[in-house]
Amino acid sequence: MKRRFALKSMAAVGLLAATAACTDMAMSGGDDIVDIAASNPDFSTLVAAVQAADLVDTLKGPGPFTVFAPTNDAFAALPAGTVENLLKPENKDQLVAILTYHVVPGKFTAASLSGQRGRVATAQGGYLHVNGTDGVHVNDARVTAADIMASNGVIHVIDKVLLP
Repeated sequence: MKRRFALKSMAAVGLLAATAACTDMAMSGGDDIVDIAASNPDFSTLVAAVQAADLVDTLKGPGPFTVFAPTNDAFAALPAGTVENLLKPENKDQLVAILTYHVVPGKFTAASLSGQRGRVATAQGGYLHVNGTDGVHVNDARVTAADIMASNGVIHVIDKVLLP
């Protein structure tokens, strides 16, 4: 009897310690949206654009943000020369407008979008049309990977660049 009590007590202490460790990790922040994007080679074009637009500090901020993140392939599907032109310093305002159109204030998981249709306001000031009735679509882009959780929000990978 004492042996079972001791084992249960040790298990409870272990579980409590593990929970505390997870809480400490969550409280210390973990990877933010920029860190996650920078660590994924499929987002190298997006990261370069965020840097060129001087939005790194904003997207490292407390949020929460929902970012619909186009992959390198999505950027490559734009007309030839588009990305290169947008990355030029003289086109920074246009680049900022495009990138902030991909950011929605608040944290919207795939589950919260599933079965829903409507508009969500972007950080750019426009609206995205969200259709979660057959997968999740944002404007004419499809979410190909959802719910990449960051310390300051969530990333959904999309297959097209959204244009305001």
